[in-house]
Amino acid sequence: MKRSTAEILREYGPFPGVDHVHGVTYDGQRVWFAAGDKLNAFDPASGETLRSIDVAAHAGTAYDGQHLFQIAEDRIQKIDPKTGSVLATIPAPGGGGDSGLAWAEGTLWVGQYRDRKIHQIDPQTGAILRTIESNRFVTGVTWVDGELWHGTWEGDESDLRRVDPRTGETLERLEMPPGAGVSGLESDGGDQFFCGGGRSGKVRAVRRPGRVSARGSGSEPTAAPEST
Repeated sequence: MKRSTAEILREYGPFPGVDHVHGVTYDGQRVWFAAGDKLNAFDPASGETLRSIDVAAHAGTAYDGQHLFQIAEDRIQKIDPKTGSVLATIPAPGGGGDSGLAWAEGTLWVGQYRDRKIHQIDPQTGAILRTIESNRFVTGVTWVDGELWHGTWEGDESDLRRVDPRTGETLERLEMPPGAGVSGLESDGGDQFFCGGGRSGKVRAVRRPGRVSARGSGSEPTAAPEST
């Protein structure tokens, strides 16, 4: 297993009126983050807040190229980012103990925080298709270039982990500095991760290992396991 120290490239925030950052996602232009009773979007180049949507936003956030998905207590909402309307809801697999959320080629991946699991689910029904066991609390999930990464946060220790999507084995760890917890995770499709910073009210950009140039244009992975 590779281990290294996470390289924080930039910090965004704290943002006005935001006391906790939960889920994070990226739509190719804007970074969205869940802040309890709102979804907020900012420009990652300038850090400027661009808009907000009044919607329950308690944990993980994802983007499928057209819609936002947002965990709200024990359900996952499908949201039109243009209007802010909730188009549909499905049950969350953890029944309220859910954390990270990611989209990968047709399915949603949901972190189950204290149970240390990641579920692959059907975005139409919420049916669980596969479950991966972790050995740490799961606080964020993302896919990039066929790699599954998740955030952890226990006590004062937090890291980003690349795991085998079939076995859950940890392949690589990026250790965050003490106090820099990860409460949500998303890739920019290239050389950066965006990490929610919990009660700091911040979002941090962290370098993705081995990728120092040639950023992608979106947040979806180019490859995923056989059933995604």
